[in-house]
Amino acid sequence: MQTHTFYSDPGHAWLEVPIKELKALGIERKISKYSYHNEGMAYLEEDKDAGVFLAARKLAGELDNLRFKHTEKDSPIRGYDRFIER
Repeated sequence: MQTHTFYSDPGHAWLEVPIKELKALGIERKISKYSYHNEGMAYLEEDKDAGVFLAARKLAGELDNLRFKHTEKDSPIRGYDRFIER
């Protein structure tokens, strides 16, 4: 079981996932421009991309432990490069 972190601010949330894990699951091209990346990690937006990832993990028989971190300020994730710009 792996632990993945959901980061949230007052307006949105993102699931932090290693990009290599997206590649291993074969879903890297399914991630939208609304997600971000930084230093080998993807930050999958909560509305669609995080669900795509979690569904692929479930299909692969993998379980996830999710933890949550919230800030009342804008998250620094908003300043990362869009996922499509990798």
